[in-house]
Amino acid sequence: MNEDENGVRVVLADDHAAVRAGLGAVLAADPGISVVGEAADGRAAVIQARALRPDVVLMDLRMPGVSGVEATAEIVGAGLATVLVLTTFDIEEYVDGALEAGAAGYLLKTVEPADLVSAVRRVAAGDGVLAPEVTRRVLQRFRERRAAPPPVPPAALEELTAREREVLAGLGHGLSNAQLADQLGISEATAKTHVSRVLTKLDLPTRMRAAVVARDAGL
Repeated sequence: MNEDENGVRVVLADDHAAVRAGLGAVLAADPGISVVGEAADGRAAVIQARALRPDVVLMDLRMPGVSGVEATAEIVGAGLATVLVLTTFDIEEYVDGALEAGAAGYLLKTVEPADLVSAVRRVAAGDGVLAPEVTRRVLQRFRERRAAPPPVPPAALEELTAREREVLAGLGHGLSNAQLADQLGISEATAKTHVSRVLTKLDLPTRMRAAVVARDAGL
């Protein structure tokens, strides 16, 4: 944080003047924070950040012209300031876009004034801050991504024999070994062997996962 005698220096970026005025009043209540500039759109936010080199840009996302996400990427990429997003929207597209652009925090405009002041200080000090609603979504998507197995490469499917592809298709329809045997005109033991070979070739842990692969492959 590049604090001087004015403490944490902040630029406000929001396309509504009344919102900027309200935010300025909240931040001005803390003697350690000073608002050094304002911007009504993303392009102006970048210009202000480049000229003033604040510690934090408090960034709205939906603004005319250059969006808050685009402005965040430019500001962070050039090392001009830390960006703390303050927006009305907690939809996945915006959250992901802002965080991928390099925002250090993501808050909703329903945040309490004291929490906003604390968040500005925290991101200026190098911490990350997320609204509780956003945190839950980010953690849930992380768990989902961790739980999702990697896709089976198309080349692996091509290595299956014609019979093994038939078996995989049957697994996609939830067939048991006995049902596979009846459908393919083979013994149940042979069906079981084919299933094992399919799982091994595709490096799949279970028949359930094989069923998902079969459906994804359109079999």
